[in-house]
Amino acid sequence: MELNGKHITVAGLGKTGLALAYFLLRREAEVTVSDSAPEKILPEVQVKLRQAGAKLELGRHETPTFEQADLVVLSPGVPHTIAPVEAACRAGVPVIGEIELTARFITTPVVAVTGTNGKSTVTRLIGFMLEKSGLSVFVGGNLGTPLISYADGAQEADVVVAEISSFQLDTAETFHPAVGVLLNITADHLDRYPDLRSYGQAKAKLFERQTEDDIAVLNAEDKLIMELTRNIRARRCLFNISAPAQCGAMIKDEGINLFFTGRGGARIEFGDNFPPGRHNLENAAAAALAAFSAGASFEGIAAGLREFVPDPHRMQWVACINGVDYYDDSKATNVDAVARAVEAFRPPVILILGGRDKGGGYKGLTQVIQRRVKAMVLMGEAADCIDRELGGIVETRRAASMDDAVAQAAGLAPAGGTVLLSPACSSFDMYENYASRGKDFQRAVHSLGKDGDGKQQGNI
Repeated sequence: MELNGKHITVAGLGKTGLALAYFLLRREAEVTVSDSAPEKILPEVQVKLRQAGAKLELGRHETPTFEQADLVVLSPGVPHTIAPVEAACRAGVPVIGEIELTARFITTPVVAVTGTNGKSTVTRLIGFMLEKSGLSVFVGGNLGTPLISYADGAQEADVVVAEISSFQLDTAETFHPAVGVLLNITADHLDRYPDLRSYGQAKAKLFERQTEDDIAVLNAEDKLIMELTRNIRARRCLFNISAPAQCGAMIKDEGINLFFTGRGGARIEFGDNFPPGRHNLENAAAAALAAFSAGASFEGIAAGLREFVPDPHRMQWVACINGVDYYDDSKATNVDAVARAVEAFRPPVILILGGRDKGGGYKGLTQVIQRRVKAMVLMGEAADCIDRELGGIVETRRAASMDDAVAQAAGLAPAGGTVLLSPACSSFDMYENYASRGKDFQRAVHSLGKDGDGKQQGNI
């Protein structure tokens, strides 16, 4: 793909947009970065970009900037349906995303992970298993370092493991992972997609360019996944299977039975520190299949499961105060993630919910709340909506701040209970991101004080 001298518009000045701009500038393209955020954002970044030769358009997306370009490249968070992008398409300007641009330049085999929940955990876990198997690995994509940054370097890794979002797949045309992983499809981002099936179809684009030599790791219990991938060409490896298969993973007791026809199989146990919950067992099974398909050894997979440390804000134990355990699951930004988190605990659970609504409703939590939740504390913009749909099930309180929410939850939780922040919403009404929300929860919890040893491991 020739970039020298091309007029290229990069939409979005986040971490990925910045990496895209530098990648294109180093290939002597004429780059304009357009972002709707005000000019006061990231002043140091602006100076560096201008010094590198980029033009900046901040506080707006001007239609001529898009429709007069030779190429438009979208950062993951920029919808391909905004008016200037649609104008570019009508004008015949190619519009691609960061992942598609990367696909034109990357030479290392890629393991790509997508799904509604668990993407970051599985991506990191696959990378860890491969490293424990002695391979050199780059881990990035939507969870951290943009994939374009790897393509811009020496590409010295044996394997690239990347988290890929549906937004990135929307504009993918030739992206071709050697191993593709689709974990689950549940209601999320319905503020951007018209329905669940459309959202699922975006996820399933991961497999469009795969061939018979590639591997697709799929959730056998997800009916929509199995339907949408019925005609893919890649070889299937299924997790959540109930009987031995040619290529698959069966979750049994506290371990995984792996099956690979012609290549042997193995029984691998989980480590004592592996995070709780059925969903985490499924994540481990998917990661094991993908890692082995990408060259990991059974020994490396087993070591990965024993030694893996999950990311913060994902079912993270914070403290035990007056016999009550506090868990930070701020990363749970949709209903399915919350349901899986709550299921991991014995009752009584005090559940802190709320934030910015993402569409799709909250009634999917009804049964798990009835079984395990004693009370809910609601906060943020979505509090009214959640209260309308779920408020009559258990005692429900409102909170004006995180300190207020934690204090009310502490007052509702008996000894032996659990206070769980698992919001089912994005954080952008009150916080910069889910990590900021999680850190604020942890601060508020620690302000309550600690028990004697601070090491009690909860009531899972």
